[in-house]
Amino acid sequence: MRSDKHVLKVRIYGADYSIRGQADTDYIKTVADFVDAKMVEVDRTVRVDSALKVAILASLNIADQLFHERSEKDTLRTELEDKIRQLNDLIDHRLSERSVAE
Repeated sequence: MRSDKHVLKVRIYGADYSIRGQADTDYIKTVADFVDAKMVEVDRTVRVDSALKVAILASLNIADQLFHERSEKDTLRTELEDKIRQLNDLIDHRLSERSVAE
C-alpha cells in the first residue's frame, strides 16, 4: 500500500525535524518557518533560559493569534449574517409590495 504522506526535513529553533504529513511540502515548510520565527522572536524578546520555555511561550503567542483570528472571523460572520437577513427582509418586503400592487 502506497502512502500519500510527504516527509520533509525542517529546522526549527536550531534543531532538525523530519515532518511527515499529507499536506503539501511547501505548506509544511511555511508552517515550520512560522513556528521557527515565533520561537526566535520570543527568545529575542524574553530571553528565557531553555528551549522548552521558548517553545511554550511561542505556543502561547501562536494560540493567542489563533483565538484573535477566530474571534474576528466570528464577528465578521455575525455581521455578514445580519446583512443577509436585512437583504432578505428587504427583498421580502419589496415582493410583498409588488404582489399587493398587482
